[in-house]
Amino acid sequence: MTAETAPFIKLAIAEGYYQHVIAAYLNDNQGRVSETKTGKRHADAPVADQLPADFPLAA
Repeated sequence: MTAETAPFIKLAIAEGYYQHVIAAYLNDNQGRVSETKTGKRHADAPVADQLPADFPLAA
């Protein structure tokens, strides 16, 4: 997980995506997504305007 992915992680969480879906897309640990959600990582990152075009559709 990087500072470049944190903004769209925040947007995906705000749009109701499950953390495990976000983590699978990033091929990363769900804990890193949780840390971004709680502000332990990348607290200063803004929320993205849109998700990447290849991001999975919400269920």
